[in-house]
Amino acid sequence: MKRPPIAVAGRVAAAGRVSRSAISFAGRVYLDAVLRAGGEPLTLSPRELRHDEAVQLLKGFKALVLMGGADVDPHLYGQQRQPHVYGVNAEQDQFEMALVHAAIELKLPTLAVCRGIQLVNVALGGTLIQHIGDIPGVVQHAPGKFPAGQDYALHDVEITPRTKLSKAVGATKVNVASFHHQGIDVVGKGLKVVARSSDGLVEGLEHTGRDQWLIGVQWHPEDTAATDPHQQNLYDALISVAR
Repeated sequence: MKRPPIAVAGRVAAAGRVSRSAISFAGRVYLDAVLRAGGEPLTLSPRELRHDEAVQLLKGFKALVLMGGADVDPHLYGQQRQPHVYGVNAEQDQFEMALVHAAIELKLPTLAVCRGIQLVNVALGGTLIQHIGDIPGVVQHAPGKFPAGQDYALHDVEITPRTKLSKAVGATKVNVASFHHQGIDVVGKGLKVVARSSDGLVEGLEHTGRDQWLIGVQWHPEDTAATDPHQQNLYDALISVAR
């Protein structure tokens, strides 16, 4: 069976030892999860996109994946930047927001991970908690030396039954890999909360449209998908609806 082409919104890394120029890339664990699910991941290079350009670009794909990454600019949701905010990139924000609006217009299946769920929420008029570490009683959502290092925190997430997310994952309680310091605050238009951690923080959103498969998760399913079937199920579900 032919693999459906899956757009993965890439990002740019600075020049270093491997390359004398900046590199446009996507994380290998995301690509591997899509490949295991039967899709063909193709990385989209970040650049300024008008809405019509984003629509034309995504017409060549069967689904969209938004990866984790640095923080969304707080100015996009009407707030001043607080000290813990890091890695803001205006080009990346604009690029991904254009893709989100185009994907919704095209009803393109979309999986938004970590930064991705936050970007989708902001694109649809929602707001973010700029630093969850300021909230008393939160569980550990990131390793101790965030944002440095490759490790992640593990915690449980409760998923609302009979939702797109619960059907995709195949469970209503999962143990997840977590690596973030921000969270969902006011939920964007057309979205609903479908998962939370034990401290009440939002862990999953999905679009309310019956024919709109758009799921966002605050955790990183790709990090444990090779060994945890529930996490791989999320990518499998994306490819299933993309065919």
